[in-house]
Amino acid sequence: MVHLGKVPTDKDVKDSQVMPELKDLNLTEVDQDSFTSSVYGSKFAAQDLPRHEMPENEMSKEVAYRMIKDDLTLDGNPTLNLASFVTTYMEEEAEKLMIEAFSKNFIDYEEYPVSADIQNRCVSMMARLFNIPTHDDDTNAMGTSTIGSSEAIMLGTLAMKKRWVNKRKAEGKDYSRPNLIMNSAVQVCWEKAARYFDVEEKFVYCTPDRYVIDPEEAVNLVDENTIGICTILGTTYTGEYEDTKKINDLLVERNIDCPIHVDAASGGFVAPFVNPDLVWDFRLEKVVSINVSGHKYGLVYPGVGWVVWRDPEFLPKELIFNINYLGADQASFTLNFSRGASQVIGQYYQLIRLGKKGYRSIMLNLTRTSDYLGAAVEKLGFILMSKTRGNGLPLVAFRLDPKHNHGFDEFAIAHQLRERGWVVPAYTMAPHSEKLKMMRVVVREDFSRSRCDALISDLKLAVNELMKMDEKKLVGHYVEHMKNAGKRSGKTDKMNEHFGDEEHSLQGKHEKTHAVC
Repeated sequence: MVHLGKVPTDKDVKDSQVMPELKDLNLTEVDQDSFTSSVYGSKFAAQDLPRHEMPENEMSKEVAYRMIKDDLTLDGNPTLNLASFVTTYMEEEAEKLMIEAFSKNFIDYEEYPVSADIQNRCVSMMARLFNIPTHDDDTNAMGTSTIGSSEAIMLGTLAMKKRWVNKRKAEGKDYSRPNLIMNSAVQVCWEKAARYFDVEEKFVYCTPDRYVIDPEEAVNLVDENTIGICTILGTTYTGEYEDTKKINDLLVERNIDCPIHVDAASGGFVAPFVNPDLVWDFRLEKVVSINVSGHKYGLVYPGVGWVVWRDPEFLPKELIFNINYLGADQASFTLNFSRGASQVIGQYYQLIRLGKKGYRSIMLNLTRTSDYLGAAVEKLGFILMSKTRGNGLPLVAFRLDPKHNHGFDEFAIAHQLRERGWVVPAYTMAPHSEKLKMMRVVVREDFSRSRCDALISDLKLAVNELMKMDEKKLVGHYVEHMKNAGKRSGKTDKMNEHFGDEEHSLQGKHEKTHAVC
């Protein structure tokens, strides 16, 4: 999630300087026009990189590359970022294909017809993976690629809303108050979709011991203004699969005309291979659309997502634009127009390179590693909150056991691990779970068993260090150290604080953490 950057004033720029210019340092300046083979012998090596305004003059490509590369070394290591589901490893051949496609504008179907066809091949493969009823000659499923699941969810929400509006108009009824039913543990993009498209959020709240949607409660919330129900195949926090089948069966039993959109952002490439008997997809008649992230367990670098609709009935025609672009007619339903073809081609590579057998092997290995890590954190005295043996995503969610009365919390452990290089997030759970705190490790393709053992060792060390501080009554000082970490690094100075007091989201109202996806 990209934060809103603050544009600094001239005073801010002056105040941010670490030291004033050393005007009395009389050294001979490198000639403006001279060329040096040494990056660090150039005048630019003795200057700060431009931060607020474009420089007047050029610099050589070698110097620009090295200066930016050096700056980026202060970023974290993606392979140690266990907060994110996003893919951090692809084969060299896939990377080559993607690099070669950098200059292709994917929207130009006339100029790049094969790239466009590759998208259609991917849509077909994913629709079949999600059990679209292709045995029925009347099936007319369709789908599209997106920048990620956030855009896919926006499109799914728009389609549900427009279908509901059309139905209400045809019946001569009011269509000014649409609502959408979802779990309070949804990823923040669902809150955005509802807010951006003027749809009321109707939440099924979590409890201290239930972190998924309650099917009965969800269906009971349906009224004449409900545009649909969102279910999640792998929640962001605990990785659990919500019971889409139960919701479907209740809707059918009560003869309620309410569609289901399945947010399979994380689980869409896991459940079909690890838990194929789980019924959550187009086998259920009320499921009308599904989104999935290619850049999560689809194993592609960010950002690419996909959304598939069961039938044109659920994708109103007025949302589709037929565009004549550079001589070719094309149907378009996206929030973005121009974008590169690289990620779509990367997805196709993975689908045909790995096949079902390859994906199954990878996802089963991740599940084994996840179960191994889960057993280890339980042995360390934590309470395991995630599912095992393939009944949820390959992640490990855990929390401190309150009976131990530790003087520190999960955020302190996360900070300790961060100082060792690991990014293991601590979160405050969704509202009505009594502000339960937890930690979460996402097990990705490149999280090997040896790396897992290293994390277990550092987690044990972090807890032991905090317990020593607790015994010496030093935890309070450590908490203060954590609070000031952002100020010391200067990171918080670059944030735009104008919106810091928002109170319209679940985080603003209930202190729920908007988790990284």
